[in-house]
Amino acid sequence: MVEPDLIRLKDTPVPPAGDDAKRAALAAATAAFEKSAPGAKGSTAPQRLSHASSPTEGKKKMRQTFQFNRALAASIAALMIGAPAAFMLSRTYAPGGGGSTSNLSGGPISPPAEVAVAPHMEAPAAVPPAPAPSAPVAREERAKSTTAAGALGGRVDGVAPPPRLAGSVQDGVRQKLSRSAHDAKSVAAVETGASPPVDRHVAPESEFRDRFDSKEINSVKVAATEPVSTFSIDVDTASYAFARRALNDGRLPPKDSVRVEEFVNYFPYDYPKPESAQAAFKPTITVTPSPWNPGNRLVHIAIQGYALQSAERPRANLVFLIDVSGSMSPQDRLPLVKNALRMLVDELKPEDTVAVVTYASGSGVALEPTKIADKSKILGAIDALGAGGSTAGGQGIQDAYRLAESNFDASAVNRVILSTDGDFNVGVSDQSELKGLIERKREKGVFLSILGVGQGNYNDALMQTLAQNGNGAAVYVDNLNEARKALIEEASSTLFPIAKDVKIQVEWNPARVSEYRLIGYETRALRREDFNNDKMDAGDVGSGHRVTAMYEITPANSEKKLVDELRYGKQKAPAVGQASAESEFGFLKLRYKLPKEGASRLITQPITDQQSMESLARAPQDVRFSIAVAAFAQLLKGAPYLGGYGYDDVIALAQSAKGDDPFGYRAEFVNLARLAKSARP
Repeated sequence: MVEPDLIRLKDTPVPPAGDDAKRAALAAATAAFEKSAPGAKGSTAPQRLSHASSPTEGKKKMRQTFQFNRALAASIAALMIGAPAAFMLSRTYAPGGGGSTSNLSGGPISPPAEVAVAPHMEAPAAVPPAPAPSAPVAREERAKSTTAAGALGGRVDGVAPPPRLAGSVQDGVRQKLSRSAHDAKSVAAVETGASPPVDRHVAPESEFRDRFDSKEINSVKVAATEPVSTFSIDVDTASYAFARRALNDGRLPPKDSVRVEEFVNYFPYDYPKPESAQAAFKPTITVTPSPWNPGNRLVHIAIQGYALQSAERPRANLVFLIDVSGSMSPQDRLPLVKNALRMLVDELKPEDTVAVVTYASGSGVALEPTKIADKSKILGAIDALGAGGSTAGGQGIQDAYRLAESNFDASAVNRVILSTDGDFNVGVSDQSELKGLIERKREKGVFLSILGVGQGNYNDALMQTLAQNGNGAAVYVDNLNEARKALIEEASSTLFPIAKDVKIQVEWNPARVSEYRLIGYETRALRREDFNNDKMDAGDVGSGHRVTAMYEITPANSEKKLVDELRYGKQKAPAVGQASAESEFGFLKLRYKLPKEGASRLITQPITDQQSMESLARAPQDVRFSIAVAAFAQLLKGAPYLGGYGYDDVIALAQSAKGDDPFGYRAEFVNLARLAKSARP
């Protein structure tokens, strides 16, 4: 093909891609082929094959020549037919082109199998490459394709923007097709200019939108200057369940989500029990060597609550407040909540009552207060729940309290159980406003408990605030086993309180203790004067609940003090009796109120050498296991006080203290410690 022909071809209008256009393109390509190289390709008259050695060979040569001519003609025809689409795509993908592909079909456009693909063409990996022709044919056709592409307004290197693959790429992501010109082999590749390759080990962004309060880890205190430590008890277990879910997913939980006391208090312990409901608690103190700081001691404070007998259990007036917003649709949210509530209904007595309030874009009453005797009606209301809409949580809480108050029974436990992922995005969502509402209802005798679910938008900070101010527990349910533990095994603990406003205060003896550190309870710290103030709200404890607290202390004669003594002025210890100074590490005080009383009661006990163990191995199994759990939680939280103590040490200590484990909770803990060793941040 000569230059005038190329110019004329360039200026020739491109016909529409129809049958007539195909025939015209084929005719033009054939004519150009015959004209450009008559010596090599023959004339319009058949050329005698004088070099054929036999009639059979002559026919073979003619057949090869004819097939070659037809393939080349088809190649040029295909280029002309595809030119309009290539032109439109080039406008779409060119910077500032402003084109649209909305009218293009979603499927890829495949060239005929005989046509060699131009150099540097790139195709999506899902599109199989066309077979490459022989090297001589490929070289000649690539040259012609490049010339024709330039004449038709494409790029001179033959690269045409690929058709958009519907449903396989995002807007703005450019894909290219690549082919090596060296060996004419087809290679498909994908380039994403806007998005990096996806790391399948990294959780989606939504998984990291959970919200937690950030609190500084308790620091070391000097007993001579700050001898008194005061805090509210905490029987919540949500932090451990949330961490378990993260570790089972192969990642470490966020440090702010780890609350050491909730890890320790998750497990059942066989602590010595009180004898009656009037003496609601029995404290047991054990002093052991610290496994991570040789020379230091751990003061383990175990507090066992009284377990109500079935005949002592009050009637329950419950309102299930259920989030049915769109965010609750996954299987680990509303469907899990429904299964959990079915199990709870099976544990209630016939005289107990249940109501159901739902909330999403608005709120509504799904079930008026109904006796458990009519269980089928209650289960039917639960089964009918479905998710959809945004989350007007504040309005739902108001409606739930209204129902609880309308059926209020002063001799019963009146409680709202909020089941949600905490994604409050419309309505009364200000934490201070919700806190004030819940506090006012608490004073009227209607309490609030939390049944949290889901991850990715779990608002732990809000759930903790609501539960603490509603005299209830915050439970996080990540599977049906956890629902069974919280609502069946520990149903009495979850629903029926034995004491409220429970506070602990420890005074340390500077003659025996130089430094101390409370392990956990950062979110439950109280001022010293709050301990004797009966107006100050604190944690509640349910029937049979156990509470564990630990201090790490540095003996007065230790050379491993973290805080140096003052240079100017000698630190003066508070006055103390000589006998006490010789035998007591400190003094424990426990203050609480019975559920129907307004005045607090006080339990006291000294911390002495008689409660000390010479070695950790001689401590009770429950003490040793709880210490292993405390160490594990501190490792996850990044506490700087453990020295070289690591996950292997936690596993060894927990294994040695696993003891009787009927539900497998302790074995599961050991497995989580193993998972933490290889979990990604």
